[in-house]
Amino acid sequence: MAKSSDSQDPDLQTPNASLRQNVSKSDLPLHCPMEGTSTWNSHPRVYIPIEKEGNGLCPYCGTYYVLTDAE
Repeated sequence: MAKSSDSQDPDLQTPNASLRQNVSKSDLPLHCPMEGTSTWNSHPRVYIPIEKEGNGLCPYCGTYYVLTDAE
């Protein structure tokens, strides 16, 4: 659960710091924004189906996700 002082928590990732995010099967089902970012509620949660193609794009923020351990 995110703390109320998210901007000061060094363990949180900066959202959209990179427009490409590598993810693994342990992150599935993938949704954006991902938990663990400082603005985890920056836009409505959208699930991105990347299992078949191995990549996907968030329609809200444009983050490109790549599944790194796809078979």
